[in-house]
Formats: sequence, structure tokens, C-alpha cells
Amino acid sequence: MSVRILFGAASLAALSTAAMAEEAPGHDVSEVVITAAPYAVEAGAMTASVAVVTRQDLDLAPQAGLGEVLAGMPGLRSTAFGAGASRPVVRGLSGPRVLVLNNGVGMIDASALSPDHQVASDPGEAERIEVLRGPSALAYGGSAIGGVVNVIDERIPTHRPEKPEGRVNVSGATVDDSYSASAAVRAAAGPLVFSLDGLKRKSDDYEIPVPAESVRQILSEGEFPESRKGGKLENTAVDLEAYGAGVSYVGAAGYLGVAVKHTDTSYGVPGHSHEHEHEHEEGEDHDHEEHEEEAPVTIGLKQTRVDLRGEYDGAFGPFAKLKFSGGWADYKHTEFEGDEVGTRFLSDGVEGRLDLVQAERDGWKGAVGFQALRRDFDAQGDEAYVPKTRITEFGAFTQQRVDKDGWGYEGGLRVDQRKLDSLAGERDFTNISGSVGAFLKPSDAWFFGVALSRNGRAPTEAELFANGPHVATRGFEIGNPDLDSEIAYSLEATLHYGGDRLDADLHLFAAKYDGFIDARPTGEEEDGLAVFAYEQTDADFHGFEAEVSYRLWEQDRKSFTLEAGADYVRGDTDLGAPARIPPYSVSVRGIADSPHWGGKLEVRQVGKQTRVAEFELPTDAYTVLNARVSYKPFGDPRMEFYIDGRNLTDAEVREHTSFLKDIAPSPGRSVRGGVAWRF
Repeated sequence: MSVRILFGAASLAALSTAAMAEEAPGHDVSEVVITAAPYAVEAGAMTASVAVVTRQDLDLAPQAGLGEVLAGMPGLRSTAFGAGASRPVVRGLSGPRVLVLNNGVGMIDASALSPDHQVASDPGEAERIEVLRGPSALAYGGSAIGGVVNVIDERIPTHRPEKPEGRVNVSGATVDDSYSASAAVRAAAGPLVFSLDGLKRKSDDYEIPVPAESVRQILSEGEFPESRKGGKLENTAVDLEAYGAGVSYVGAAGYLGVAVKHTDTSYGVPGHSHEHEHEHEEGEDHDHEEHEEEAPVTIGLKQTRVDLRGEYDGAFGPFAKLKFSGGWADYKHTEFEGDEVGTRFLSDGVEGRLDLVQAERDGWKGAVGFQALRRDFDAQGDEAYVPKTRITEFGAFTQQRVDKDGWGYEGGLRVDQRKLDSLAGERDFTNISGSVGAFLKPSDAWFFGVALSRNGRAPTEAELFANGPHVATRGFEIGNPDLDSEIAYSLEATLHYGGDRLDADLHLFAAKYDGFIDARPTGEEEDGLAVFAYEQTDADFHGFEAEVSYRLWEQDRKSFTLEAGADYVRGDTDLGAPARIPPYSVSVRGIADSPHWGGKLEVRQVGKQTRVAEFELPTDAYTVLNARVSYKPFGDPRMEFYIDGRNLTDAEVREHTSFLKDIAPSPGRSVRGGVAWRF
């Protein structure tokens, strides 16, 4: 059995249970996916498409936001809103259809509202990131209709280490004169385990190989490019710090812990500025003359979060385990126009989750769960296009799975209720989601699975009540308070092979949406912006993800492995192609490893995208070359010095999933060096 690992556009490899145990020295880590279900599910025996990013991978991954770190995995891209804000795009879906979690509980931020809003959790804090591609609404509700990204940390310790354990990572890169430093430590005092962690990441404006505006953008404005020289992309600097602490009581029957974390970051928004008018006093040379200055838009994000989490392993009735988690957060997102405060987005609330895991009987495992949320959202300022809203949710679900000798089946059911109480109106939604699946395991190496699901998603506060300019998306958005829930019918087929030298995964998927919610141009203009109104239509998405790894040579703890990955997604609606659907991608890698040295060479090809929506320009294909070399001075994989080169050919990269693709290309050639130490 093996787990598929892919970080950024970096590497895909089989990971044994022993290697996973290195992630937490002295602690036995089972080869299961935590996010898939409350009960244990082996990663290579799931009907869903899953990827796991371990701490070892994160040590060598780019020091960037969540979307950028995960971008390049088959089926995933990034919203790429400059260097400061990036959220995952899963199979062409983003925003409120992709749920980002912190240890299984929602972020309670406003990152799903707009692409310029940063996720209030950085990959540098994580011990592990799990990604479920495709609908996962049974376990997490309607916001997981397109996928789940769960950032898992050990801020609340779940095991008691025999001696202090932790990690340190320090790196710097050339493309943006950046540096990053993170550290975490856990230590026990009797049954109490304490944790402390911190992260600091700072970068200047990053370099680009071509001018900020694409040729297509320039020609669409009736101009002809005089020069194609690059430089610095203005207003892309980032300054982020996050720190936290936790304590747990860890006993023979489980654990109970609490943690607090504070995030404080500021970042620029490329291509966005605000015009200020100035009036001179009488008697001045310019006598009442008014002129305008453009001030760059920067964003300041602050969040304080408190989490409570625990687990009890003990029989009570039909159940063998109880797991619960809860989080409270206070989130502030402030948009600065030069030195002046513009619009503020505030979000505070609490979310809780309880899982009752059944005792396994003759291959039958299952769980019953409950989830509740209360969140208050408010926007203040000239561009507060969404009114103050209170969101309350409650969900109850069950998931069941039967594993027999060589075959099995699974299913689940969930009921969700969502209420939105706004100054613009009030709406209530009740959704029922369900799924059934079956699988065959003709041998230890092979797994075939198929799953059918029906999932419902209630509209968001923006989709219902928006009414104003949304500068980040360059549109004037108008909500529709009469929207119904969005219903998706999905089919997924999975093939997994795990042999001695060859590992392969293939996922085929198709989804049909009844009442797909989309913002479409009306042809009108307001405040100098095109008007986009939310409406419902039918939509179809289909595609695939494929990964293969072949260990070409192995001798005396030395090996060379060839890997490849590919993906494709196509989306259609009755109103035409949806916006920002990613093109296909293909990656090929060669990975060398030995007790002291390691190396990787990767070529990634991303296709052009010409199927575009209104007000959207096509993007060209691009090819990037990445390479890395690492050195383990003591032959111990827990300490590693590395040099990582990305986009070494200085290619022009414009991510089709980004609102900024025509005015803000991705960074050019970059070389990053650092050291990672896990103890």
C-alpha cells in the first residue's frame, strides 16, 4: 500500500508507513486519510480522489500561500491573486464550492468571498495537508461540493512525545528577495504536552520576465506593445507572521487540548489602485484646481483564533470513539488605499463538530456526526458590496462502509440547514445530500471503485445580497435573493495500482449541476464597471486526473524514480463556458535519492485555454522547468540543505484561473536555498 504525494508542481512519490512515522518521531502514524471520514480509511482504498502533503514535502515546497503551494497537483490550480492571496481551485471550481479547513473545522474567515482575500492559515504552519478532490459534502456540508482542503497542525498535541520534538525551516529566494523562517516544538511534562510555533515570511515585489500586461490585453485596448521586457511587478510585496501555542492532556483513553493562534499579514494587490482627489485652498497657485493621484491598494489581515479539540477512545453503546473539535475566530480584513483605510471586512464566529465512531464489526465501520456554525459577517466602507449578515448552519450526517474479502460498499446521508439573516433580507435553506459507492480489491495491488453522489449547496451572502462595486473582480455585482440551492449529481470512477516498483492512480469524474450559480454580465455599466448579476443555470463538468510513479533503479538505499501526472477538466453551462476553467496540464519528473544526496528535475506543460466566458481573454500555453538538489550531511533525512530552482527558463506564466492573469503574470526565474531540520 502506498500514499500518493504531490506538492506544488514538485514531486509525486510513494510514501511508506515508516516514512510517515518520521513526521512525528516516536509516534505511530497510520496510513490513513483523516479528512475522508471520521473512521480510518486507507489512502489507497478510497473511491474519492485524495492527495496528502506531509511536513517533509512542505519543508521543500515554495514559501507561498495555500493555493500556490498546492497548485500543480493534478486537478488543482491557484486563484493566484498576486503573491499575497491564493486559494485552491479544484477541478475548475473555487470560492464557496471549495472548503478550506483547519483541523477539520472551518476557517471562519472571508477568503471564499473574494479572490483578493487571503486564507487565514499558511502552509508553513501545517504538519500535513489533505486534499479531497470532488464532492465531500457528506462529511462537511454544502461548501465542500467541489472539494476539501484540510490544513492539519499539531498545535493541539495528540500524542505524548518521549522527548522534545519539532522542526525548523529557514529559506530565502532571489525572485522577490524573500526570506522565510518557521519553527515548532512540542514537549511533555507528565500527561501534559505543550506546543509552541511561529512563522515569519517577508518578500519584496517579485520579478517577471515580461511586461505586466499580456499582449492580448494590450491589443484588446487597441495598442501595440513596444517592448516585451520585464522587471518588478509593482505592489506584490508580502509581510506575514503567525504564532500560536497549545496544551493537551494526553492519556491512555485519548486527549483534550486547547490552542490559540494569531495571524497578522499585509500584502499588495497588483494592478489595483485608488484615485484620490485633492482640492487646493484659495490663493494657491492652482486656484481650486483638482487633480487625481493613484494610490496602491494593500490589504491588512488579522485573525485571532482559539481551538478546542479532543478524542475519547472507549466503548459506549455501539460507539468506540468520540471526537470533537471547535473553533472561535475574530477576523479583520482591511483594504488600504495608500495610507487611508478603505473597505473593511469583518468575520467572527464559532464552529463545532462532534463525531461518534462506531465499533468495527466484521469489516463494517461507520460514524454519526453533527456540525454547527454561527458566523457574523460585516463589510464597512465605500466598496462594501455585501450587507451585514448572520449565517447559522446545522448539519447531521452518517457515513458507513463495509470491507469484505476483495470487495466492499459504502454510503452516507446528510441533512443541512442554513439560515442567512441580512439587512437586505432573510433566507432559509434545507439540503439533503447522499452518496453510494462500491469497490473491488482483486489483489493487494489493485483497487477499483465507483461512487455516485447528490450534494446540495445553499447560496452565499454575496450570491444572495451583493449590490455594489467589487473592485477585485473588476465588476459591479448584483445578488439574487430568490436563488435556490445548487444541486450537483456526481459520478467518480477510481483505479489504483500499488506494486513493488510501479504505482498508478486514475480518476474519471463527471458532475451535472441543477441550478449552478454564476455571475453573468448584463451588458450594463455602473460606476465605470461592467455589471454582473447572479443567476442560475444548468452546468456540466467532466475530466480526469492521472498519476504514475515507476522506480527505475534501486540499490543500497539509492534509487531513481520516474513520475508523471496529468489532468483535464471541461465545464459547460446553458449560458456558455464558465469563466476561468483551467486548461490541461502534464508533468514529467525524474527523482534521485540516496542517504546523503537527492535531486529532482521536472518539466511541466500547461495548455492554452481558448474556451472563455464574456469579458475573459484566452491564455497561451506555457512550459516550466524546475530543479532541486538537496544534501543530508549526516545521512539523516530529518536534516536537509537544499537549493530549489523554479521556472528556470524564465517563461511567461499566466494562470487562467486568476482574475489577474492579463495584468499580473506569475514570477519569473527563481532560485531558493534553505535548510530544514526535524527533530
